[in-house]
Amino acid sequence: MPLIGAVVKRAMQLKKTVSKHRQPGIHYQKKALKRLLKKASNTEFGLHYDFKSILKSKDIISAFQQNIPIHNYDKLHDEWWYRSLKKEHNICWPGEVKLFALSSGTTGSASKHIPITSDMLRSIRRAGVRMFYNTTQFNLDTAFYEKDIMMFGGSTNLQEKEGVKAGDLSGINTSRLPMWVRRFYRPGTEISGLNDWNDRIEQIAKEAPNWDVGIVAGIPSWIQLMMERVIEYNNVDNIHDVWPNFQFYVSGGVAFKPYQKGFEKLLGRSIEYMDSYLASEGFIAIQSRIGTNGMEMILDNGIFYEFIPFNDTNFNAAGEVIGQPQTLTVEDLEEGVDYALILTSCSGAWRYLLGDMIQVVNKELCEIVITGRTKHFLSICGEHLSIGNMNDGIRLVEEELNVNIREYTVSGIELSEGKFAHKWYIGCESYLPAAQIQAVLDAKLRELNDDYSTERDAFLGMEVEIVTSNLFYDWFESKGKLGGQNKVPRVMKKELFEEWENFVQTKV
Repeated sequence: MPLIGAVVKRAMQLKKTVSKHRQPGIHYQKKALKRLLKKASNTEFGLHYDFKSILKSKDIISAFQQNIPIHNYDKLHDEWWYRSLKKEHNICWPGEVKLFALSSGTTGSASKHIPITSDMLRSIRRAGVRMFYNTTQFNLDTAFYEKDIMMFGGSTNLQEKEGVKAGDLSGINTSRLPMWVRRFYRPGTEISGLNDWNDRIEQIAKEAPNWDVGIVAGIPSWIQLMMERVIEYNNVDNIHDVWPNFQFYVSGGVAFKPYQKGFEKLLGRSIEYMDSYLASEGFIAIQSRIGTNGMEMILDNGIFYEFIPFNDTNFNAAGEVIGQPQTLTVEDLEEGVDYALILTSCSGAWRYLLGDMIQVVNKELCEIVITGRTKHFLSICGEHLSIGNMNDGIRLVEEELNVNIREYTVSGIELSEGKFAHKWYIGCESYLPAAQIQAVLDAKLRELNDDYSTERDAFLGMEVEIVTSNLFYDWFESKGKLGGQNKVPRVMKKELFEEWENFVQTKV
């Protein structure tokens, strides 16, 4: 029996047993907010909004919500974070911010600079360890805990300008792994430090047979491309021919379901899956139970959460928040309702509108699923079609037609005055007529969304074009955004969609 694996597994089982007896979520959230306000009370932001007075209030949460406005990225950056980028100290968090995560953003836009403090790095590390603890529920053998961990993300070679370093969050995290993890980390610092994504993937393919990988973690699209190259380079049938002990995949960044069918074609046998929710702004949730698609929110780790019901009262047609709507805490949430997520963090994000939408699937355990983006939905004539609807529709098409749809994007277009359509580009690995896929997709979306069905009968058309999945990745490469935490935008606004269509025309 492997000694190290046995010790690690036993330690994690004991830790998980101790952590079972927990208080209601709001208990941890109140403590988290109080700690954040105390630590930042002497920062420029804390002095401006008088955190010390808020801390003296009988109801700290209400006082916090009444005195501090909701911020989007532009507001927080233009008023505060730009000063941290200039190396000013004590702006939104104590000390100097030396690291910034470059968020994936929209493919055609400049990356956002999200501050990453040492407190946030510790928060992310604690959440990562907690996620590792959760693997014990799968009853894996002790040898599993001595296998290599393949974490494939952005380059660890960060950009540096005037003493400030910036890069993909996955690259920042892997460049600062704890010593006990580095022993098992693959592809290792030398390969992960390569700036060119294609160079990294080529070196991984070359070195892959020398590693005994048990866990793979990363965004599904890039992990799938990496494994395909490993299989091709080594002239084998599936990834288990190279990594026979590969047992566990940790997904993150996007919904995994649309990728699962194609992903499993690369395997020689079944494996276990775990979902996670790590944004550039912090580690938000981890799947903690077998047999559920929900992820348990991490409520005691340096982040305070608020929620805005995503409806026409609180958001306009462009997905922008209207005014300063009332926000909810974890104890106020209802299952099955779309909420826009706001967070306050130990990186100096204060009432920050993240842009993600979530639903609670288990209120007692505070388990959530990501349902989309506040600005990435379709409602050009009242159809209110969410990314969650789209992902479910694509998955049902795959099941009914037995096809693998790896990527897709869609935009609302105007056909003529008063007539609109959804135009889809679908990356399908097996050729089927566009009309066939369109008919099935339309039928499934009608079943999933009554508003969509009503508008399809009245004002809304539908167009589908079939392209190869590689066309999406070629587009990323043309913009220098291949790999890392970049993701295909499921819904494109007009300007970006025109740019995408122009690119498609050059490849036809």
